[in-house]
Order: sequence, then structure tokens, then C-alpha cells
Amino acid sequence: MALTIQKFECNMFGENCYVAHDETKQCVIIDCGAFYAEEKLAISNYIKTHELIPKHLVCTHAHIDHNFGDNYIYDNYGLQVEVSSKDKFLMKKLKEQAQSFIGMDYKEKTPKIAHCFNENDTISFGNHFIDIIATPGHTPGSVLFWIKDENVAFSGDTLFKMSIGRTDFEFGSYPDIINSLHKIISILPTETIILPGHGPQTSIKEEKQFNPYLK
Repeated sequence: MALTIQKFECNMFGENCYVAHDETKQCVIIDCGAFYAEEKLAISNYIKTHELIPKHLVCTHAHIDHNFGDNYIYDNYGLQVEVSSKDKFLMKKLKEQAQSFIGMDYKEKTPKIAHCFNENDTISFGNHFIDIIATPGHTPGSVLFWIKDENVAFSGDTLFKMSIGRTDFEFGSYPDIINSLHKIISILPTETIILPGHGPQTSIKEEKQFNPYLK
């Protein structure tokens, strides 16, 4: 049941894309923000070198920095992105986000959505299951991906090491993200490793002790 997780730091936002696989060689790609050619190549080389079989392309939320690479994954592996039903509308606004966030005239076509998931849905790959926990606040449809058997969770831009995601973007909500943080620490065991959308990994134990937003 061993799970291998590789992190790729991507684009001008320093976004974390993750590829997770087990002994079956099936893998899931989480938050593919690959923008530059070398980032896309690094992900493809990793998949090729480890002879992986991509099964899902999922995103924790529909912001541009977490979705730059969606079309690349589709073109190379035939996978369309999967996103929360509550962020579906934001996936149609990626070009506007690029312009608003960094003044970029983004030319890529809007990624096609394979599936919209909701809280308590599960996604399977190999011998593993991903539980979906709704964590609104950064965006209305932000989610946390929890692989319970491996004590690991991907928190997107909801929970960072000693910090939280921004809520001053359009459709963000500070009260919602605070509620989501308390929801996370009430559900996930303290030994759970947290792999965020930006920055280094942390754990539920560390965040309970030191995150100022959880005081």
C-alpha cells in the first residue's frame, strides 16, 4: 500500500503540483500548475521514468496558478481536470484571473472538465482512495484531498505551514476559511502530513500548536 509522492514547484507563483502513485503504477496528478516548458518536461519525465499510468487530474480549487498545466496533461495523457462543483464557474474565468492577478494576456483555451465532485465523494487510483473534504474560503469550492490510509492530505491554498490562503480575491471569504480550518483539525488525525499548494509541508500537530489562525 506504499504511496510515493513527488512535488514539482511550478510557475511564477511557486505553486506545488504533486504526482502520487503506488505499486500498481497508477497515479493521480494534483494541481498541475506547470507553466514553463521545463516544468512540463519534468513532470512528463517523472511519469515516463517511473512507468506511471495517469488516472486522474484533480485540482483543489480553480485558480489559474493551479491549472496552468491542465491542457498539457490532457494533450499528453488524455485526462481532463476534475474540480469541485462549486468552483466550476471559476474554471471558466482563468483568463480573467491571469489578467487580474498578474496582468497576463493568457491565450490558452479553457480546460475541459471531466467531472465535478462534491464533499464526501471519493476518487480512486491504484489501491488508494482520496476522500474529498470541502474547505471553502479561499474559493467557494476549495477542497482538501485526504488519503486516510497514508496519513497524508493535500490542502491546496486553504492551509499552509503556519498560515492560511488569501481571502481577499473575488469570491473569497475569511469567515469561511476559518471555519474550514477548524473543520480540518477536527477531522484529520494529528499525525496527518499536510502537503499545501505553496511552500513546505507541515502536519496537523504542528498547525494545532503554532498556526496563529487556529488559536
